[in-house]
Amino acid sequence: MKKLLALALGLSMALASGVAMAKDKLVLQLKWVTQAQFAGYYVAKDKGFYDAVDLDVEIKPGGPDIAPAQVIAGGGADVIIDWMPSALASREKGVPIVNIAQPFKRSGMMLTCLKESGIKSPEDFRGRTLGVWFFGNEYPFLSWMSQLGIPTDGSDNGVKVLKQGFNVDPLLQKQADCISTMTYNEYWQIIDAGIAAEDLITFQYEDQGVATLEDGIYVMEADLDDPKKVDMFQRFVKASMQGWNYAAENPAEAADIVLENDATGAQTEKHQKRMMGEINKLVAGSDGSLNVADYDRTVKSLLSGGSDPVISKEPEGAHTDKITKGM
Repeated sequence: MKKLLALALGLSMALASGVAMAKDKLVLQLKWVTQAQFAGYYVAKDKGFYDAVDLDVEIKPGGPDIAPAQVIAGGGADVIIDWMPSALASREKGVPIVNIAQPFKRSGMMLTCLKESGIKSPEDFRGRTLGVWFFGNEYPFLSWMSQLGIPTDGSDNGVKVLKQGFNVDPLLQKQADCISTMTYNEYWQIIDAGIAAEDLITFQYEDQGVATLEDGIYVMEADLDDPKKVDMFQRFVKASMQGWNYAAENPAEAADIVLENDATGAQTEKHQKRMMGEINKLVAGSDGSLNVADYDRTVKSLLSGGSDPVISKEPEGAHTDKITKGM
């Protein structure tokens, strides 16, 4: 009898231990492929920061044909990383996603032009061909052109928009006078292709006063009514910001962690370490909370699209501090 009781007690303790060790599964959908742009999340997973808060996080890389808002709407992710223009446009179209945290404080987006084109200021864009990314990335550009009063219809007084692939070929092959680049990625691809920095002129969205918020953390609105999911999101954001802080303090190691997670083998150590340095500039000073003034600036920019604004009305309920408050 004593042996049976001991066995029963042992099984009970084992089951209790198993329950205690069970981690909440969370699927994170990235906006783009595995690279230092998302280092904070890979670092948090690699260094055990997610494990420490009882999370089992699966990180799904994105790509040119992956729209994070569509993935989460279809149940393919619990959390997504997206740019706010795309997220707000998706919300207005019926996908109720909400910003719960904003690791990126600054925008890395810019237009990069060949100096030989003669372009010296945005007014010189008229009559030119400009490379623009789509799949939701076109919104900041279209808003900017609208504010400048420059049509995007290819007219003599406007610009011809070249639907740019996610590469720098249009500039290298001189199919476009300017192309879309990020401070941490495509700009350096141009440099690596042999074009000197002094032969380029850049127009950063931040400097032009039209920057919109980029990589933010979004969830479905209905999930914020579930206390268990709210608790899970709070743990996720806290651990993710711990990952970003570690990446800032250990950029070389963070870049190596990203490379270890690149299943494609397409990334190089030189590029990822350089990217990590640039990304840290965009995240610097962030505690994960959304600055309302930055949000308002983004919304104002997206609404100022004349007859073709990115969003048609002021969003309601598009962000919350429920997750980051008191973090």
